Amino acid sequence: MKPPDTAGQRAPLWLLVLITISGTLAMHMFVPALPTVAHDFGASIAAMQMTISVYILGLAGGQLVYGPLSDSFGRRPLLIVGLALYVVAGLAAALATGVHTLVAARLFQALGGCAGLVLGRAIVRDTAAAGEAVRDLALLNLVMMIGPGLAPLLGSALAVSFGWRSIFVVLALLGAVTFVFTWRLLPETGRPTGSVGAASLLRDYRLLLRSPSFAGFAMGGGCSTTSIFAFITAAPFIVASELHRPLHEVGFYLALLMLGMALGNAITRFLVRRVALERLLIGANAVSVLSAVSLLGVVLLGQLTVASAVGLMFLFAVGAGATSPAALTKALSVDARLVGSAAGLYGFTQMAVGALCTSLVGIGHSAALASAVVLSVAAALGQAGFWVGLRWERAVAGSLGHGGLIPDEVS
Repeated sequence: MKPPDTAGQRAPLWLLVLITISGTLAMHMFVPALPTVAHDFGASIAAMQMTISVYILGLAGGQLVYGPLSDSFGRRPLLIVGLALYVVAGLAAALATGVHTLVAARLFQALGGCAGLVLGRAIVRDTAAAGEAVRDLALLNLVMMIGPGLAPLLGSALAVSFGWRSIFVVLALLGAVTFVFTWRLLPETGRPTGSVGAASLLRDYRLLLRSPSFAGFAMGGGCSTTSIFAFITAAPFIVASELHRPLHEVGFYLALLMLGMALGNAITRFLVRRVALERLLIGANAVSVLSAVSLLGVVLLGQLTVASAVGLMFLFAVGAGATSPAALTKALSVDARLVGSAAGLYGFTQMAVGALCTSLVGIGHSAALASAVVLSVAAALGQAGFWVGLRWERAVAGSLGHGGLIPDEVS
């Protein structure tokens, strides 16, 4: 079967959504089945948690590789390889006979699934002007953020109805369908250089990390978006232990946060043609900063209620949802030659910040206080990162008058 002649075409947005959601669904879809699998394999819960930790590790690290390799060999072939690996690993997980086999399969599943996360973003930035890219990236970022929220619900339904192995069968089928559509419909959108090597990969990342613009936008984007995972992780403890509400209400409250993320993305998609991207970026994250600080104040005063917690976190989610596509667009626009590398490093930064914020929630005796502190600090650091990125971007553009920022910033 020959690949299509699609030179000059744009990738269908629905296909990019399908590509992106494959990796995000698999992140936490398996969580509800952990006790069942532990019983079947005679494994400890700690051993089963490795299937989640290893997946996040593979998802973060793989993005560092796919991005620059796609700059060298093209987006399309790397995405096809990633999807094929995702399908095979999903089937291996479904057939696993022990916890060690399952952990290994999950690692390779993540290494395949992360291709869609990083390359979907790069493909959008390859083929769209800045304003249109923000609209498309808003949708992809929404998919990336709501995937972990919806995944446990889907995984639970599958595990109860068909057994835990059905989760991996469904994920493999989703990957196979995406593979076929990608092969038939996806054009090559990049400008592959054909050269690759460890030295070139390190050089690309060194250039990006030495760029104050990229560093500011990447750190700001990570702190302002995936930091919300801290509250998502703490929510069951806050609801049950501190708000004294039934645990089954957690799903409803988290669904409201996902609605807030969706609303924020919709706001950015609507306003990007009317409001400067820089104003959107700073203004949207300011909403998150004020919401997080207000939540911290409520907790410190001992006045935390369901309404205040959910209401303030809803506003935080709206700000994060509106900030995310603007920050990503800015980060990927730093240097047109390194879009793939920038997408990979940005994605890694997001995952790293999310993992750090999640781990910090376990400090202390109050999940509400810990999450409020983490969100406040993260949002403030995000705002500082955006100020640095925008200030340096304006300085370079004003003094040199062209868009190739990185060579000038590091010279």
